Amino acid sequence: MTAENTLREEPKPVLSINKWKFITWLFIITIVMLFASQTSAYLVRRAEGNWTEFEMPQIFYWSTLVLFLSSVMVFLSVRAARSDEFKKLRAFISGAFVLGTAFLIMQYIGWQQLQETGIYLKGNPSGSFLYILTGLHAFHLISGLVVLVFALAASFKMNIHSKKMIQLEVCSTYWHFLDILWIYLFVFLLYFR
Repeated sequence: MTAENTLREEPKPVLSINKWKFITWLFIITIVMLFASQTSAYLVRRAEGNWTEFEMPQIFYWSTLVLFLSSVMVFLSVRAARSDEFKKLRAFISGAFVLGTAFLIMQYIGWQQLQETGIYLKGNPSGSFLYILTGLHAFHLISGLVVLVFALAASFKMNIHSKKMIQLEVCSTYWHFLDILWIYLFVFLLYFR
């Protein structure tokens, strides 16, 4: 053994993250900053006065439960994929999609109920903020539904299974984030009406 061989260092392993996971987390951070700025603006504007208090539509309570159940479906789809239970995987992703769509329909019904009580997008700032916050969340939830559709298509092509989980993990991360974001917004709007 020569001195050269004993002094040579082995290369250190490079820590890396999957590019899709990295992009997803960047997107999530961007959304967090967007909603942090909007809820901060909400609080500042509310403190200025001329603020109409409003009651949250009852259907928003139910839609929160529906969105939570959709997150459970996504969680179960990940478990099914890890066990290579393909029928369950497809059923759970489909269930999450149906519940996510139901959430959006319930949000729309809630907006109609708000209008029936005199809370509009135009007019008092409280209504404007309410529609903007819930509308922004609905927009992001639509993007989450698109991600679910791609995951469902991949499951039919057998591109999601126990040895290939990245797409479903990204989908799961984003969907659970949207659920947590809605719960935050719902509690925020209940407390600061």
